[in-house]
Amino acid sequence: MEYVVGVAVVAVLVGVPAIVLWRVMRGRRELGTSPAERATFETLHTASMAGPPLRAGLTAEGAERASRHLRALLGSAALAITDRERLLVYDGAGDHHAGQAFEHAAATLEDGRTQVLTIDCELLECPIRHAVVVPLTTDDRVVGALAAYGQDASAGLVRAAQEVAGWVDSQLELAELDRSRTLLMEAEVRALRAQISPHFIYNSLTTIASFVRTDPERARELLLEFADFTRYSFRRHGEFTTLAEELHSIERYLTLEHARFGDQLQVTLRIAPEVLPVAVPFLCLQPLVENAVRHGLESRNGVGRITIIAEDAGAECRITVEDDGLGMDPERLRRILAGEIAPTGGVGLANVDERLRQVYGDEYGLVVETGEGAGTKVTVRLPKYHPGVSAR
Repeated sequence: MEYVVGVAVVAVLVGVPAIVLWRVMRGRRELGTSPAERATFETLHTASMAGPPLRAGLTAEGAERASRHLRALLGSAALAITDRERLLVYDGAGDHHAGQAFEHAAATLEDGRTQVLTIDCELLECPIRHAVVVPLTTDDRVVGALAAYGQDASAGLVRAAQEVAGWVDSQLELAELDRSRTLLMEAEVRALRAQISPHFIYNSLTTIASFVRTDPERARELLLEFADFTRYSFRRHGEFTTLAEELHSIERYLTLEHARFGDQLQVTLRIAPEVLPVAVPFLCLQPLVENAVRHGLESRNGVGRITIIAEDAGAECRITVEDDGLGMDPERLRRILAGEIAPTGGVGLANVDERLRQVYGDEYGLVVETGEGAGTKVTVRLPKYHPGVSAR
């Protein structure tokens, strides 16, 4: 195999004129000069601080991290958040009432209605005299309650508690969507593994077996490559990986296929080093390469060539997988990607296309150029940075 690593040169401009920087900073100071503008900014900022902890769902950790910001939005002396089983957090004054907070939420958890309660307290200095308890819901189900505590239960506090609870509901709905998306993607990855594994495992083991007597050392090397490849493919954690790890797995796959095809398989890789750390969906490139080998080269005579290029494209990473194999009817390919027909012995092009669109949006689906007898070229564009995408 031929490996060509392309190096991109990045020019960094320094020495920005001081007058430009001064104007930018001056513009920032002039934002929000009126009390109303400043109040709006502070409210939005506080809400933005409370949002991320709630995106993990209604948990004790998330409620505790969000509670201070939610209490600031309410302007209440104290705040409590419960789920249907227990108190998650009590934040603010009068913490001796924390033990009663879940009891205060009981009626709201039962009937899903806002409750205004009078709180008895023998401590004259305690600011907690009333509580407004509002349900927290997702999918029209009561999943918890939010209680705002204060000196009185004004109409303003009731309205504020309901508005804040509604905003919390929206964050919990987003958490549910994120969880559903994660489960869907995990299911799709499992389906993709099921498509790849039987065919590849059979051919790899057959190839390794053929070397056991004639070249035992070669068989041992291939067996180690096979073990590393399957360990990566069947790992159980991580929705994303780095481009470097994905390409390393592809290299193992091609080593095994090269052992099977010999000099009939020629591969060229041109990889820009600066894109290697980019986070990519797990198993988003390997199916493209396997598709090139199986459908581009297996059924043809003579030498088959595959070219894999990963290059820097500004804010994006652009990857192409191209073969000079048999190609296919473009209309049939369109119907496969649209899910209208099932591929014959397919390796998951439609799966990869759907996962890319789910993560990055429809503009980041696969671009496939092919024709019968004309080979196939698949292009993948990936943002270098995207919210929620991280190779942890």
